[in-house]
Amino acid sequence: MPTRIYLVRHGATELTAEDRFAGSTDVPLSEQGRNQVRALAARLRCDSLDAVFASPMGRTIETARIIAESHGLEPTPEPGLREIDYGHWEGLTREQVAADFAEEYSAWQEDPLTSAPKGGESGIDVLARALPVMRRIVHDHHDRSVLVVAHKGTNRLLVSSLLGFDARGYRDRLDQSPAGLTILDFASEVRARLRLFNDISHYEGLPARELEQRLSHWWSDPCH
Repeated sequence: MPTRIYLVRHGATELTAEDRFAGSTDVPLSEQGRNQVRALAARLRCDSLDAVFASPMGRTIETARIIAESHGLEPTPEPGLREIDYGHWEGLTREQVAADFAEEYSAWQEDPLTSAPKGGESGIDVLARALPVMRRIVHDHHDRSVLVVAHKGTNRLLVSSLLGFDARGYRDRLDQSPAGLTILDFASEVRARLRLFNDISHYEGLPARELEQRLSHWWSDPCH
């Protein structure tokens, strides 16, 4: 039996709905986000979970607790799983950042792996702290199943690295919906197989998410 990681993004927040940068900003789940997570918890109720780890942010801990409750588990906070710190972009909408920090935003759009907002983190910075955490979790839970709750950017960077993709394109080629479920099986800390990616079928029927408003410039502008 491989080690199975249930990798989950936290549920929606009010800042998610407003399309604001909220990496290091600690915001709670919105009621919509709680409903999304409750639906995922119901889906996973009969799955076997041996441990739960989460970014220490309020939205990730709350997500993890809702899912873990029926398994009798308490989430272990892991600071390395935090979201990207967006520096002086924190709390601003995407439109505001594009208008007020055009040059910096353009550089980040082109290469989010090595570029970072002033005072913030690059994708490489995030991988440097998140990847060792994931490898340790896999190592310490051999042949068991573990829930890991983190964030949109962090999850995409982890999946890109673990599967050997070019992480430079993590924003353009991978999405992570609120309360989306990704499942990875590990033969070892460095051998991962993707079994399910960003599935949100558990909350079908809840208010739809407008994907077009959150697609990257690379995706929405075919002439770019």
